[in-house]
Formats: sequence, structure tokens, C-alpha cells
Amino acid sequence: MHWLTRVKDFFGVQDMTTGRPMNKLIQFSLPLLIGNLAQQLYNTVDSIVVGKYIGDTALAAVGTAGPILNLLLVLLMGVATGASILASQYFGAKDRHNLSRTVGSTIILTLVSGLIMTVVGYLASPFLIGLISPPADVAEGAVVYLQIIFIGILGGAAFNILSGVLRGIGDSFYPLVYLIIACLLNIVLDILFVARFNMGIAGVAWATIIAQAVSGVMCLIRLVGMKNLIDINRKTLVPDGPISKRLCLLGLPAGITQALFSMSAIVVQGLTNSLGTAVIAANVAVMRVDGFAMMPNFTFGTASTTFVGQNIGARRIDRVRQGVKDLLKLALITAGVLVACILLFGHGLIGLFTETEDVISIGIRGLRWLALGYIAFAVSQVLQGAMRGAGETMVPMWISIISTIVIRLPLAYLLAALTRSETWPKGSPDAIFASLLISWLLGMAMTVFTYRRGVWKRRLPEELLREAR
Repeated sequence: MHWLTRVKDFFGVQDMTTGRPMNKLIQFSLPLLIGNLAQQLYNTVDSIVVGKYIGDTALAAVGTAGPILNLLLVLLMGVATGASILASQYFGAKDRHNLSRTVGSTIILTLVSGLIMTVVGYLASPFLIGLISPPADVAEGAVVYLQIIFIGILGGAAFNILSGVLRGIGDSFYPLVYLIIACLLNIVLDILFVARFNMGIAGVAWATIIAQAVSGVMCLIRLVGMKNLIDINRKTLVPDGPISKRLCLLGLPAGITQALFSMSAIVVQGLTNSLGTAVIAANVAVMRVDGFAMMPNFTFGTASTTFVGQNIGARRIDRVRQGVKDLLKLALITAGVLVACILLFGHGLIGLFTETEDVISIGIRGLRWLALGYIAFAVSQVLQGAMRGAGETMVPMWISIISTIVIRLPLAYLLAALTRSETWPKGSPDAIFASLLISWLLGMAMTVFTYRRGVWKRRLPEELLREAR
């Protein structure tokens, strides 16, 4: 196991306030990227198993449930973002007391928010699925899937929030290990429950929540064992008023942003549902491929938040500028490679989910529309991550409101109305993908403009603000 020790040492807890920014960012980002890809594999394996063993209707049901699930997870998203930002800043400042209080408060908030989501999500699932009016057979499967996911949502909440804390203090190795374990467990249980026991969509949902619970428990054990950095005891496992308030204030805009994305997706899902089961299934397949294409962008966004947060905590504004430049280079190169792969292998990627030629054809068109957008989104994620690391979470929220609500929603319906034909009486599926691409491009333009204007600097302490000027 000597090799594992060397890997752990190389990718262990990263103090990003020292050393070459590029080297630190690569060390932090690589396991984070692999971990994010493994997490995306959760949904992808679910979709492949559903599509291959149950059929396109079931695949459409799982996809229909996705935006509803993301909408109801807004509270958890806010807690995770705020905890990650605070943890990175206190770690960078070497403030053990406040770091311990942050972790303790986060554990309690995770428990409370997870229980709230269990009750609200389970009870609201039928109503929310009904709002987007999917076909009856799709709606039935979507409700079953959602309700089971919410029964075990606390495990997923524990992993997503506590792994965010671990990454905030520079540990991206152990979350990776836990994700790989959970992902492998999820694959085995998916095949066992669906292919062997014929449990259908319910089997996919049960497999997911069991695997997530395992990863959540492992994250908690890891945090409790980090006695060299933090203290987890009866004194710290009590919500700290000022820290909890700051955590929520930092996380609220991110939670609202996630809610806006989800509400937009729900409204657009209503448009997608009106175009028929083939378009719904194709959209699910495209979004699964999209999830993998987006993972590097989300990875570099998280790395940007952690790097900037730690260096602001350490009062190293000079490293912030260099780190953001290095991350932009990494993000653009990675996005370019991924776009080339998507354009070259699009048919095979969509074919993983379905054997229906009409669904594959629609899916390939969708991927071609979105390809350029991944490069734009790479820039947005790095710069918005830097803003969040500096404590400026409002600007990214407003950019999301404008690009997602003001631009994308009306544009999708407008393009659908303009593309009606005999083949597509309610509009072409191109309207869905084109509107998303345009919103990403405009979102990138707004992000670059606000970052270059230095809006993120207004959250800096006064002595850092003078240096940043």
C-alpha cells in the first residue's frame, strides 16, 4: 500500500497559501475532477440501466424528476456553499477555533436541513411533478423515483455538504475515495435491483440513496478524525449564532441561484414534455452527457473558490490574481478537449442510453448546439468561483437571474413558436438547446465584465482592498 500513501500525501490537504499556484491547483483539482466525474456517474449509470433494462418511458421519468429534485435541494446547496467558503477562509487564516465552530455548526445544519428536505420533498413530489404535466406513464415513474430519493436524502446531504467542508480546507483526496466507493456500490446495486430483482425505477432510487448514505457517513468519520486541524466535540457541535448567520448569508445567494436554475429547468421541462416522449428521452441523454462535460467546469469553479478563500484568509491578494489566471488556462484547455470529443463521438455517447434512432438523432443535434457553450461556461465558473471565494456571492446570483430567467426562458418558448412545422407542430427541439447556448454565452459576457470591473473586491477587508487597488 506504499503507492496509496504516496498518492495520499501528494493529493492530501492542500495549503494553497504557499507554493506555485499552478502546482497547488493541479494537485487539488485532479482528485476533485475525478470525484466529480464519479458523482456524475451516479445519474448516468441510473439512466443507462433504466434505458437499457426498462425502456425510454422510464428514462424520461428519471429525467423529469431531475429538475424537481434540484429545486428542493436549494437549502442544502446554500449550506454547502457557505460552509465551504467559511472553512477555506478560516483554514487560510489558521484560525482553528472558528474553523472548528464552522464544522460543528455545519454538521448540525446538515442534519436539520436533511430532515426538512425528507418531509417536504416526499410530500410535495406528486404536486410538483403534476405542475409540469408529463405524460401519465412518465409522471407515475417520476413520482416513485423522487419519493424514494427523498426518503434517503440525508445521506446525500451529508456527503455533499461535508465533502464541501473537506474541500474547503484543501482535502480533495478523501472525498474522491469515498465517491469512488459509493459509485461502485451504486453500479452493483443498480444492476442487482433492476436486472436481477426487477424492481424497476424504485430499484434505481434505492441503489442511489444507499450508496450516498455510505459516502456521507465516511465524510463524517473523516472530519471527526482530523484532530490535527479541527475539534469536533460537544462544545463545537452546537450551532454558533454569528457563524451560522454568516454561513447562511454566504450560502443563500448560491442556494437562490440553484433554485433559479432548477425553476428554469422545470419550466423548460414543461416545453420539452409538450414535444413528446422521444424528445424527453433525448433531452435526458443529452443532459447526462452534459453533466460529464460540465464536471471540469464545476471542478475549476470549486478550486477557484477554495484557492481564493484560503489566500484571502491568509491576506495573500497577490496569489489570488495569479491563481485565477492559471485556472482559466486549465479550464479552457480542458473544455476545448471535451468539446472535440463530444463532436467526434456524439453518436456513441447518446447510444449508451437508448437504441431508438429518433432519440439518438435528436440527442446528437442537442450536443452540437451545446458544444461551444462549454467553453463559455468554463470561463464563467472560474471567475464566479473567485468571486464567491472572496465572499461576493450576490453578483453571481444576479448574473444567473438575468441569463436564466430573463433571457433563457422567454427565448426557449419564442424559438419553439418560430420553429413550428408539420414535423414539429409544437416547435423544434432545437429551441431548447439553442436557448441554453445563448444564455451561457451572455452569462459569460456578464461575468467577465463584472470581474474585470473589480466588483468582487468590495467584500475584502480594508487592508486587502487597498492592496487590491
